[in-house]
Amino acid sequence: MIAKMLQNLTGARCCGPEQKTTEQATGTIALVGQPNVGKSVLFANLTGTYVAVSNYPGTTVEVARGTAELAGRRFQVVDTPGMYSLLPLSEEERVARDILVDEQPDVIVQVGDARNLERTLTLTFQLMETGFPLVLALNMMDEARAAGLSLDTDRLSEALGMPVVPTVSVTREGMDELREAIGQQQGRPAPVEAVRYAPREGVDIEEAVQEVEGLLEGDYRLSPRCLALLLLQGDEQVHERVQRTDTTSYPRIAEVVDEVTGAAQRPLDYTLTVQRRHRAQALSAEVTHAAGERRDTLRDRLSDLMTRPLTGLPILAVVLYFAFYQFVGVFGADVVVHWIEDDVFDLITPPFASFVETVLPWQVWQELVIGDYGLWTLGLRYAVGIILPIVTFFFLVFALFEDVGYLPRLALLLDRTFKKIGLSGRAVIPMVLGFGCDTMATMVTRTLNTKRERLISIILLSVAVPCSAQLGVIMALLSGVPGALLLWAGVMLAVYLGVGAVAARVLPGRAEPFYVEVPPLRLPRLRNVLAKTFARVKWYFVEILPLFLIASVLIWLGQLTGIFGLIIGALEHPVRWIGLPAETAAVFLLGFFRRDYGAAGLYDIHQTVGLSGRQLVVSAVALTLFLPCIAHFLVTARERGWRTGLAIGAMVLAISFSIAFALNQVLTHLGALA
Repeated sequence: MIAKMLQNLTGARCCGPEQKTTEQATGTIALVGQPNVGKSVLFANLTGTYVAVSNYPGTTVEVARGTAELAGRRFQVVDTPGMYSLLPLSEEERVARDILVDEQPDVIVQVGDARNLERTLTLTFQLMETGFPLVLALNMMDEARAAGLSLDTDRLSEALGMPVVPTVSVTREGMDELREAIGQQQGRPAPVEAVRYAPREGVDIEEAVQEVEGLLEGDYRLSPRCLALLLLQGDEQVHERVQRTDTTSYPRIAEVVDEVTGAAQRPLDYTLTVQRRHRAQALSAEVTHAAGERRDTLRDRLSDLMTRPLTGLPILAVVLYFAFYQFVGVFGADVVVHWIEDDVFDLITPPFASFVETVLPWQVWQELVIGDYGLWTLGLRYAVGIILPIVTFFFLVFALFEDVGYLPRLALLLDRTFKKIGLSGRAVIPMVLGFGCDTMATMVTRTLNTKRERLISIILLSVAVPCSAQLGVIMALLSGVPGALLLWAGVMLAVYLGVGAVAARVLPGRAEPFYVEVPPLRLPRLRNVLAKTFARVKWYFVEILPLFLIASVLIWLGQLTGIFGLIIGALEHPVRWIGLPAETAAVFLLGFFRRDYGAAGLYDIHQTVGLSGRQLVVSAVALTLFLPCIAHFLVTARERGWRTGLAIGAMVLAISFSIAFALNQVLTHLGALA
């Protein structure tokens, strides 16, 4: 699941409009597989780098498409979302199934895990029942060999009646053989009776399947046997489609389904899964041989330590300190940002400003371009000079951890804690990304399974997850006051868990079960890390840079109309209420347009006015909890709608000043940090 959640960024090598990647394609190849089996890398091997990514119609699930030359034909290759079964339990699985139904691929290439053949085959049997030509690419053969496993792929191919190609996608091993197999398999239907289901609990499954098959008269693209099995398992989407198409025979189909459901002691999908698994176990045992006794390695022991709370949390603390604080925060946000701003932009800005003043002699238009919050000063300089280096270093670290295999282990480690705030371990991805850029993380929440989980994640990102740009300035601001940084972090954690717990109770629904594939720990490949980092930086320019330019225009309009000054005046009252001088009101408004500007403005006020330790902590807490930046707000409104975006903004505003007020009262009463 983790790998697929990340595909929205790592697989998105966009090159422009989708039609450019699919023009002149005369067929379709669908890549199908369970999550985290190397499907995205294999997709890149087949298609190259010219790929289009778009939302599947009516969903928030993104699908990557490219083209490949195979057997003298040009095919469109579709990288479907990860799926475990044709009976969908998530939006991603539903999209994967819909692609097979709607696009009728010439060939399905199932990408399977060679280390876990039994689980791979349970999906293979279902794909065979669709009736589409099928090729099985057994990926990660290098890791299977390292685990002491030897697979007889020729015998497996004979038993399944389809090509089985061993591959290692990261080294391109087996790619030529896979291309050849795809070319040979097109036009050859797969057998639709992959498993003959035995009677169970008084229910003759095969008899029911045959009766339903005989009642299906419409063109459903999937084989009648596959449709009959989905109907018997109670697939609502398939039932609705059959009811619309076979209006005459559907009542009898519904009767058969009710009879089977009423007679069975257990759900039919459970019974079918068990029988498929038994068949998969038998076939896997027949073709898999142990090349030698496998012993636990250092990687195995380290993997185990990463997922146990007693050892995993200290490892996480080390990772956060060195990778995120020192590398991203200190080196990226301090050294590199200062170099770009001082040595690059300070060199470019004067001649550019002179050029603008010559071309635009009107002061009002000059303010829009080169004013304090202009398109150049705030939009481009902020996006390129400050945020870009920070998120680039963050993306680099993130890609490194992804390639190593640390993120699935982090998800397992935090799943139990996340369950208490209405989330599952898969939410660790947007949460970690939030420390790089909350705007980007909010967009990534679309990969979570339920609307409830997506909404809770967006709320938490808006309330208590500071982005790296803001975090670096606040750390520098509080580092000079003993205990201030620790107190600030404690308040942030308490608010994060408290708001999450309340949201989990208030919002309807429940936390979804969490399943994650845990790949073996690997040494990172520089090529993979750099490619993923580049793809994400490219995404940043395409998706986020325009939002900063919009923010510049909005500020310009606010200054032009006087609204900017009115808002600052209104903010002076709550600012005094939490024990801060009136000058800090402008800081909060700046923080809305640019988070680190707010923190930097607070730093300047501290240098001129001299804030006490208590005021520094209170202001840092209020500013961190304050409204997210305008880019984040715009993305939230786009993802969840303006009504929800405004409601979240109002809630965050109330929380920030309420917590700051309470903290100020407590510290004043205790006489702490005076």
